[in-house]
Amino acid sequence: MWGDTFWRTDVALCPLSLPHLPFTSAETTTKRTVRYSLCQLFRRLSIFHCSGRSLSARVEQRERAEERVALNTAEGDILETMPSRSAADFPVREFGPESGWALVNFPELWNYRELGWVLAKRDFQVRYRQALIGMAWAIVQPLATVLIFDVLFRLIQARPTQQQLPFVVVSLCGILPWQLFATTLRDASDSLVGNRELVTKTYFPRLILPISVMLTSIVDFLIGCVVLAVVCWIYGVVPSGNIVFLPAFFFLAAVTALAGGIWFSALNALYRDIHYIVPFLLQIGLYMSPALYQSEVVIPERWQWLYALNPMVVVIEGFRWSVLGTEPPQLGMMIFSTVSALALWLPGLYFFKRVERVVADQI
Repeated sequence: MWGDTFWRTDVALCPLSLPHLPFTSAETTTKRTVRYSLCQLFRRLSIFHCSGRSLSARVEQRERAEERVALNTAEGDILETMPSRSAADFPVREFGPESGWALVNFPELWNYRELGWVLAKRDFQVRYRQALIGMAWAIVQPLATVLIFDVLFRLIQARPTQQQLPFVVVSLCGILPWQLFATTLRDASDSLVGNRELVTKTYFPRLILPISVMLTSIVDFLIGCVVLAVVCWIYGVVPSGNIVFLPAFFFLAAVTALAGGIWFSALNALYRDIHYIVPFLLQIGLYMSPALYQSEVVIPERWQWLYALNPMVVVIEGFRWSVLGTEPPQLGMMIFSTVSALALWLPGLYFFKRVERVVADQI
């Protein structure tokens, strides 16, 4: 009985069935052994058949294994023939603010020049994004300021400019460099804080941020210069031959604005009060600079040297002299203003460099 059950179980496992001949008492031990061996053979054949692997698949697998072994052997031979190099043979470059007395790393700034262009383009697009008149605000702002003060001075019957020149032209020549200075100073003071995520995640020379802001303000300034040319044509004012000196005063304005922006951007990263102080200082600076009047008409001569401590005085008066041919700035005033700009620039770079080392942790 046990033999019959055993035979049925093994036959059920085989896909190829043998004829069912139950064990009898007359069968010899040899026959039972033969039947058992045949059943085991068919059982192994069924397992091989159900595994889904043909002979060709096994051959292909073996060939791939031999190829991997050959490839590993070749790589080992190559590595053995290569000269051994230690970690000291590979140069290590450290990224971060450099120590020392060098205030500006010009090669590093040049290497990151593309980042500056990208940031300037982004700031310019964001400034006029979703604006109804878009870039026309660069035209409306200086014209609206000039026209408002023109009406105001007419009402109080005062004229802070020379009689032979239209007030609109004279004041527009002062408003354009002042807006270049004010816009750069205002936006540069928020450049580090406004790019907090970029500053804290990767290293790049932080001086790129206020420089990119200044590039955006320069675009607005150039648009305003086109407006000034149109206004001069409307009023019949011909630019003087001194216009060749205009780039020098433009450079002085850009340096002064960037120097102030560097100071306030570093201070604003440490103290958020600067964000509220800068607009207040710009309002005072508008009236302390000859943007809407001529200094020789309003400021007494004995106070001219003190008035020249404001670097924008020479910038604005020089801009008017270059375009309209008015009285040129005095040599003493030019020296005072240039020294004042350098006094802002050099200590500002040193302070900015000191703050740059810790700005990622404290911003």
